[in-house]
Amino acid sequence: MIDIKLIRENPEKVRAALLKRMDALSFDELLLWDGERRDTIQKSEALKNERNVVSSEIAKMKKGGLDASEALARMKAVGEEIAGLDRLLADLNDRIHAFMSGLPNIPDDDVPAGGKESSVTLRVWGEKPSFGFPAKNHIELCESLGLIDYPRGVKLSGAGHWVYRGMGARLEWALLNFFVREHIADGYEFLLLPHILNYRCGYVAGQFPKFMADDYWIDGGPDEGGKFLLPTAETALINYHCDEILDEKDLPRKYFSYSPCFRREAGSTRAEERGMIRGHQFNKVEIVQFAHPDHSGAAFDELTRKAESLVQKLGLHYRLSQLAAEDCSSAMGRTYDIEIWIPSMGIYKEVSSASNAYDYQARRGRIRFRDGEGGTRLVHTLNASGLATSRLMPAIVEQFQREDGSVAVPEALRGDVGTDRICPQDV
Repeated sequence: MIDIKLIRENPEKVRAALLKRMDALSFDELLLWDGERRDTIQKSEALKNERNVVSSEIAKMKKGGLDASEALARMKAVGEEIAGLDRLLADLNDRIHAFMSGLPNIPDDDVPAGGKESSVTLRVWGEKPSFGFPAKNHIELCESLGLIDYPRGVKLSGAGHWVYRGMGARLEWALLNFFVREHIADGYEFLLLPHILNYRCGYVAGQFPKFMADDYWIDGGPDEGGKFLLPTAETALINYHCDEILDEKDLPRKYFSYSPCFRREAGSTRAEERGMIRGHQFNKVEIVQFAHPDHSGAAFDELTRKAESLVQKLGLHYRLSQLAAEDCSSAMGRTYDIEIWIPSMGIYKEVSSASNAYDYQARRGRIRFRDGEGGTRLVHTLNASGLATSRLMPAIVEQFQREDGSVAVPEALRGDVGTDRICPQDV
């Protein structure tokens, strides 16, 4: 959540920044409510102070045998007035909270306005693979090599689901094992978290209230105090230190977690969404940091490098892009996407987003640290996929396919997969 003080002090500057990612925005009502709220608080506090003073005087009057009826009548009227102000204040707080909760984070100054068309390629790693034979797409390869069972995935759960089998399951698990080893080696603590979360987790992460319809709700729904299946481990990880005050010396806190991710993805028959490219359930390892505000820029660079290093160690050609404001997640002020090349589609697909939410999520979750002067400040929260697997499998089988129909296994995965090549006869 944005600090309302920023809007109060410079509404036009904040408005101009947010219009890089919003179609229209006015702070007129918000500022009226905010002014009325501050006036209401001032009036209420003055009346409560008067009540305290007069109550003391009434006690003295009664003790001295004096008539206190007039003062008592006045205090009854004051009490009713305070109750009315409290109701008004609660209403104003609700309106302000609803407005502020709907605002996305302020994008960094260098984040371009607009959507995907305005994203900027920062760098490219490796060469696009070229083939001296008719190359297959990942669906053909995964089926011919017995890696994925698409029809039975649909039979079990419907469109957007699949089954890993045989060497495909081993390859998927090898990817996850590889990521876990890498993050532990880099000093991140491994957490296995609940996969069923309460509403507040989605709110603190910045996904609610805007994106509630994208999740799978159980025990009723958001209006009934229900819970939902986590769409990404970030939603749980970011809430790990809610309502806590951390010690400055312990920053940054570095965590990662594996989880399946559950999302209501809009169906599509486009070739670029077929197979495993977009589904309702997929596996992902997520990395987060709770960082000191003075060092969150360095933390962002670290997360980006970590995610890139994983793709490099897999030997996959990719590009790094800075997302334009409309393409960043609502809670994020800056996002870089790592996008791998899918040869059969002739396009890049995102496998990791490294993002800095600054104090947006921390304000929602009251995640603070005690500084050296005894005061408290909000931490900065950052996250990156490290990595999502459902697009890695298509990239691996397509980029590393061989003329005989086999697929070379990336060297980093060979120990877990148990072979350096997956061949048709292995099916």
